[in-house]
Amino acid sequence: MPAQVDCPHWGARELLSSGLLMVAEIVSPGSVTDDRDRKPGIYASGGVPVMLLIDPVATPATVTVLSDPKEGGYRTSTRVEMGSRLHIPEPVDFTLDTSIFADAQGTV
Repeated sequence: MPAQVDCPHWGARELLSSGLLMVAEIVSPGSVTDDRDRKPGIYASGGVPVMLLIDPVATPATVTVLSDPKEGGYRTSTRVEMGSRLHIPEPVDFTLDTSIFADAQGTV
C-alpha cells in the first residue's frame, strides 16, 4: 500500500486509511465477494483515493483501478484485460503494465 511518509498509524502494524494513497487487492476464489463488492466501499468510505483490483479469477483476467471516492463509493472505474497498460490516476499518477501480474501467474 503506498502511503504518505507521515501516514498516521493505528497500532504497531496498521496504517489509518486517511494517510493511504492507494490500496490493492488480489481476488482469489475465496475472496471474490469481499474483494469485488465489499472492499471498494470500505476503502472509499475511508477516503483512500485509489484502489487497484487485480482479478485473475475473472474471465478474462482483469485489472481495475477505482478512483475519486465520494459517499462510500468510487465514481471512476477503469478496467483492462490483464496484460494491458492501465493508468493509475493522481495522487499516484503512474501507468502500470499489468502483464507483470499475468507473468506471475504464468498466463502470458
